Amino acid sequence: MATRYWIASLPVHTSASAHWNRLRESISKNSFDTLLYRFNTPDLRVGTLDSLLALSDDLVKSNAFIEGVTHKIRRQIEELEKASGVEVGALTVDGVPVDSYLTRFDWDEGKYPTMSPLREIVDSIHVQVAKIEDDMKVRAAEYSNIRSQLNAINRKQSGSLAVRDLSNLVNPEDIVASEHLVTLLAVVPKYSQKDWLSSYETLTTFVVPRSAKKLHEDNEYALYTVTLFRKVADNFRNNAREKGFQIREFEYSPEAQESRKQEFEKLIQDQESKRRSLLQWCYASYGEVFSSWMHFCAVRVFAESILRYGLPPQFLAVVLAPSVKNEKKVRGILEELCGNVNSSYWKSEDEVGLAGIGGEAEAHPYVSFTINLV
Repeated sequence: MATRYWIASLPVHTSASAHWNRLRESISKNSFDTLLYRFNTPDLRVGTLDSLLALSDDLVKSNAFIEGVTHKIRRQIEELEKASGVEVGALTVDGVPVDSYLTRFDWDEGKYPTMSPLREIVDSIHVQVAKIEDDMKVRAAEYSNIRSQLNAINRKQSGSLAVRDLSNLVNPEDIVASEHLVTLLAVVPKYSQKDWLSSYETLTTFVVPRSAKKLHEDNEYALYTVTLFRKVADNFRNNAREKGFQIREFEYSPEAQESRKQEFEKLIQDQESKRRSLLQWCYASYGEVFSSWMHFCAVRVFAESILRYGLPPQFLAVVLAPSVKNEKKVRGILEELCGNVNSSYWKSEDEVGLAGIGGEAEAHPYVSFTINLV
């Protein structure tokens, strides 16, 4: 599948079929690896010249917006599939691969009646795509919120002992809690453990001798328990802090631990449910937006061709996918087939950099714009 296409139109002076055959023959002879298809643009309602000129000012801007939304949805799909370790599935429009939909484009008369004014069609497409973008923002935010909650829990469970949740590191037998005795949890810098073990019994009175027990160690800290009388607990905390030992507030509660576990499991289930729902919506919405984009491109190539070649509408619209090395050669073929007196003007050195109708960075004697599928 090519990822970069051109939609172009050439002026027709005899018959569209004759121009198509000449183009196909020239491409086949001079750039045989360039994919070439006709782009089926319907006979749309022209309206007035003023309305076409006003519309042309908005076409490039609207195209950038619609193209941007298609890429946002595609990137969201990639992110969601990556989260589950799955390759991105084929992107389709009504079951047809997007590249095939582009190269075999057929106007949907039921959705966009060709007798509607061009501005009405363009505005309808823009509003529809904007609504989908807004919907995606809401859905993605809901999914992101659950991910943020899970990430916060994971940080608490995987961070250093100075900040992480300690409930899964402490067992009931590690804690003494009575009317007079209490067990505190001390976070000791890893390289200060000798100092801790030699001094904790003297940080205050009424510390139970040899009650220090190491429960866990990470790259920075070690977690110890120490048992002492309740009435001196505050004094112990203050003296420990002065020596660089952190006393973590902790109350062992099997009920609270079970509740946190259930909450975590529910969040995991909710995250997966939201991921699947958002992914399904993205696949469907991508097809819808891509279809809207191609209808927009048909309006764009029609409007720009009328402004470029005049009335009545006589032009050949095509889709090409030249390789990078053959782009210049294909441009030359298209210019040669234009065969009109304006060709020398569009190619003159004085006009290099002149923006063509539709705002293309390079001016050509034919209508042309690029479609990037990724």
